[in-house]
Amino acid sequence: MKNKNFLIKSSMIGLISGFINGLFGSGGGTIIVPGLTNFLALPQYRAHATALIIILPFSIISSIIYLKSKLIDFRITFKVSIGAMIGAYIGAKILNKVPNKILKKIFGVFIIIAAIRMVF
Repeated sequence: MKNKNFLIKSSMIGLISGFINGLFGSGGGTIIVPGLTNFLALPQYRAHATALIIILPFSIISSIIYLKSKLIDFRITFKVSIGAMIGAYIGAKILNKVPNKILKKIFGVFIIIAAIRMVF
């Protein structure tokens, strides 16, 4: 029964985050990280690292669909990608050095700020 429960929870996290990513082009981490920590009891730093690997396949699928629909602006894509790769490298290097409680609070504040900016 425990394995079935785990499969249902993990599948629902994947389905919801994939849908949000496909619809909005982002947001996978905002669904996956809380899902992994709250429903599957992963530590915060492991949830962040795991979320990135989970996001990769559905981001590729969404990107292919956006590419076919000619919705991607490559002038912006390449310029932002350079900075994003540098930032991702630095963030990944320091992730497991940040205490779990602090990482959770930083993530929560980031999500709240993002939500407020989206609403107003």
